[in-house]
Amino acid sequence: MKRLTLFIKGNVDVHDSLHSCRIGGKLAWNGINEVLRVTHPGCLVRLKHETWTRSDALGRSDGTVPEAVSSRQILLGAYPPAAQFSHAIFDTTFDALVLSIQPDITTSLVRHKRDGFLLYPGESGQWSAEDRQWLKSDFEPVAPLDVAQSMANLTLIIEKLRKRSDAPILIYNMSPITPGETIHCHQGMDDTYSTRIRRFNLGLIDLSEKTGVSIIDVDSLVARAGADALKLDTVHLTPPGYRLVAEEVVRVLGDLGVLDEVPI
Repeated sequence: MKRLTLFIKGNVDVHDSLHSCRIGGKLAWNGINEVLRVTHPGCLVRLKHETWTRSDALGRSDGTVPEAVSSRQILLGAYPPAAQFSHAIFDTTFDALVLSIQPDITTSLVRHKRDGFLLYPGESGQWSAEDRQWLKSDFEPVAPLDVAQSMANLTLIIEKLRKRSDAPILIYNMSPITPGETIHCHQGMDDTYSTRIRRFNLGLIDLSEKTGVSIIDVDSLVARAGADALKLDTVHLTPPGYRLVAEEVVRVLGDLGVLDEVPI
């Protein structure tokens, strides 16, 4: 059996396409190995998955959870402190790394006023009154990343990764189609998610030209197959949509020669 190690750092898009997708507690899609059983029998992917808050937070992380966070029993949901402050992608050996621009597009963070670290306060509505007061008094909101900031952060992350490994880096873009959106004039409007996604997708093309990373073009996959059938909302796909994305990851890994070089 050939074994391939993929490190996937991201949220619902990378997890549900490559690891598994469950709807109502029932398994609806079982990830990349379902594709490989057909296209590359005898090849098995081992996945290491971590959620990701944003590129600026990852760039600052040294792998240590700040004492101000570790000393509290706060609920952070799918973004536990170990993941939010992880340095693992810079220390782990893998055959390929999969990232996504989704966190930089959608995630809002807060900054600790004294220590300067960034935090995603997931599930803060369920915190104790004392912890909610701590969040209010000790943190300040951080503005959303713009395209230039995001791509600069990703460039530094890629440069850091390249110092220790030449393993391929794949980055998901996003489909800008939002079910139900009917906007036809943008004058005077704030940046909608659909517009923001389009701008980040273009930025990712420039990043690929400069650094050589590979884009998993979720936008094109959804457009070709039909967004009405494949998208549930701005960020979630249907199980057939996740299958298409996993098939594209396999195709790109094959083009890069990764699947042919896996030791037996």
